[in-house]
This record gives sequence, C-alpha cells and structure tokens, in this order.
Amino acid sequence: MASRTLTVGVVQQRCGERRDENLAAGVAGIREAARRGARLVLLPELHALRYFCQTEDPALFDLAEPVPGPTTEALARVAAELHVVLVASVFERRAPGLHHNTAAVLDADGRLAGLYRKMHVPDDPGYYEKFYFAPGDLGFEPVPSAAGRLGVQVCWDQWYPEGARLMALRGADLLCYPTAIGWSSEDDPAEQARQREAWRTIQRAHAIANGLCVLVANRTGHEPDPSGRTDGIRFWGSSFVAGPQGEILAEAADDPAVLVAELDLGRSEEVRRIWPYLRDRRVDAYGDLARRWRD
Repeated sequence: MASRTLTVGVVQQRCGERRDENLAAGVAGIREAARRGARLVLLPELHALRYFCQTEDPALFDLAEPVPGPTTEALARVAAELHVVLVASVFERRAPGLHHNTAAVLDADGRLAGLYRKMHVPDDPGYYEKFYFAPGDLGFEPVPSAAGRLGVQVCWDQWYPEGARLMALRGADLLCYPTAIGWSSEDDPAEQARQREAWRTIQRAHAIANGLCVLVANRTGHEPDPSGRTDGIRFWGSSFVAGPQGEILAEAADDPAVLVAELDLGRSEEVRRIWPYLRDRRVDAYGDLARRWRD
C-alpha cells in the first residue's frame, strides 16, 4: 500500500500574563517546527493566555476576541508565510454574553479553513469553564485543510470516545487535541502519576480504536490561581504524537518543547484492514449510547 507521509509539529509552551509574549512563544515554536519540516503544527489550548478558568470572574470576559480576530489573523500571516497548516485554540467572543473555547484551523495559504468549538465543557475545581464557555454547536466535523481532514477537539473532549469515533466516521485523517491539563498540589505523587497515565492512555486508545494518528499539545509550567484560594495548577506537559496503533512517535517531558514527527497516513487503512473495528461495529445495538443513563 502506498505511503502518504505528513510531517507534523506540536508546540508545548509556558504561558504567562502577557498575551503578546505567549503568542510570540507560540510563533517561535511554529517556526522551529516548520524549519524541521512540519507541514501541520498544533498549539496548546488557549495558548495566548494564562489559563484563566481557575476562578470565576466576569472581568475576564474582556480577554475574549472574535474569530477572525487579532490572534487568528496574526497566525494566518505566519501560516501563509511558512506554508503550514496551524491549529490554534482561542477564547472566542461570538456575541455579547456568548463565548466559546474554539480551535481555529488556519490553512497553508493563511485562509481560515474552519472552526471546532469545544463540545464537552468541564466545571470542576480549578477548571470552571462552564462559567466562560457555551458548549460547541458545530458538532464533530473534520476540517478540510492542505494537511488533510483534521479531526480537531479540545482538552476535556479528549476523554470521550464518542467524539473521536464520530470524527473517524466522518472521514478524519488524524485527530488533534490542543489541551491544558495539570496537577493540583493536593494530589500526592502516586495520584499525579495515575492521572497523567490515564490521560495518555485514553488518547492512545482513540488512535487504536479508530486506526488514526493522534496529536496532543499541552502547556507546561506552574500557573497561579488568580483568586489566591489555591496553589494553582502545574501543567504536566507530556505532549505527544501517536500512530494508528497507539505507538508513541514523539513525546515531550515537562519543559517547553517542539516535537516533530513523520506520519504515514496510509497506515491507517493498512491497520484498519487487519483490525476492522469499523466493519464489526454493531450499529443496530448501540441506541442506548444516546441516553444519559440506561435505567
């Protein structure tokens, strides 16, 4: 079977208080990935901002911007200059009082190829996202781009097999997860290790179950809680690229890093021929999956 290769990049970065510095760090990572041959580059969730959802503060809605807007327009110029496809998560101001956690795909010519709005929105200690973000309304639709059909989801989405499956069923060539996840200081080292390994495992499982490569970009470093009620979050980094059998092709530690890996997208069909999960699905028996619970 003929190979179809794509070199991809993943930027793992620290995020500080200044939007311009965060964006500059992301762009520097994009340039390094492109210099090393990447034609698709993934940035972390909300990479231009500190992770502000650790507290509920109406004033923080001022951080939001339209799409297209300043961040996507700046990245569109970089995409066109370097001829790379970019996936970037932004705090989208859609209308007064209506905001989303949105991943924008900037095509290799700088065009806005499409959007994905985060579907699963958490409301947990340190991750009060429901205060800021409405659930996405664009569904699980891959975004066509010069790098292929991108099954983009965002952070909390990465724990749900349904979203990955629907992206696969709609023809995604690979799955992309910009994310922002880390540890609380209240968790002991054993619990921290379990959390990180669960996060790696569930996303590798999406690769295996769907026969697709997976790209994951996390932020890294400690970010304080703006309210001062907690010690903040230490983001664990660990960004990675996995192949269609869940094999790790590239992985970062917990420092800023730029990963580059070559994917053979043709292997997805090869793997699916030997492990035909899509063929053997019992679609006649899955109706209860659309229910909250089976009483």
